[in-house]
Amino acid sequence: MLADIVDHLRCPVCHDPVRLADGAVRCPRRHAFDVARQGYVSFLAGSQAPGTADTPEMVAARADFLAAGHYAPLATELSELAAKAVHGSPVVVDAGAGTGYYLAAVLDGLPGATGIAFDISKHAIKRAARAHERLGAFVADVWKPLPIADNAADLLLDVFAPRNGPEFLRVLRPGGRLVVVTPGRSHLSPLVDELGLLSVDDAKEQRISRSLAGFTEVGRRTVRAGMLLGSAEIVQVVAMGPSAWHTDMSGLKERLAKNHGKVAVEAEFHLSTFEALA
Repeated sequence: MLADIVDHLRCPVCHDPVRLADGAVRCPRRHAFDVARQGYVSFLAGSQAPGTADTPEMVAARADFLAAGHYAPLATELSELAAKAVHGSPVVVDAGAGTGYYLAAVLDGLPGATGIAFDISKHAIKRAARAHERLGAFVADVWKPLPIADNAADLLLDVFAPRNGPEFLRVLRPGGRLVVVTPGRSHLSPLVDELGLLSVDDAKEQRISRSLAGFTEVGRRTVRAGMLLGSAEIVQVVAMGPSAWHTDMSGLKERLAKNHGKVAVEAEFHLSTFEALA
């Protein structure tokens, strides 16, 4: 709920503290942002999100695929990792939270925690706002100054999302942890080759390191899981990710309609834990 996280938020215009009043998030300088009926607030300037924001179709595909439990091993690993990283009543921020699936799993394993979810897609945040009773959600651009107070987060999650290293450093408290999840080289094989999906390139690790200047990696885990996917589930896993922007989804559905069996597909995830350099 927004009421539970408002003390950790800041006005995106002037960075002053904000409060909830009369159906809006307001700051002392009279900047106001209406609360949607689903319980989230948008801090984006103007009414339109960038073209990279997930569409309703992408969000629906992701929600259905995750609800089926295909990525449950990743959610479980994240929950266990978070439980070891923080204690007491931590604030957990999920950058690029999507539907809130992973943050909800982390909160389930941390009974005293408060979750803050943000994403650039309002369609995703509509779902995230209802993902957990201890979660508050807002729409924001990870590449802009985040509407979050300095040193507010005990744990910051970044699951398949862009990374704004300077802002992550600012919002993490001293001693806080950042967990970044990225796909491994064999993720979604053999679909990547058979369907021409986007693959993990050789320079990805270097890009992550460059984007997180000021952090040092203190731990890494790899999660692998086998999945048996039917045609509908293959369409979902393509439609929910970046390959959706480059795939003829109608053509893909027609192609897969001829396949009545299930395909063995591998999921591979890297979980890297970072701390700020002293």
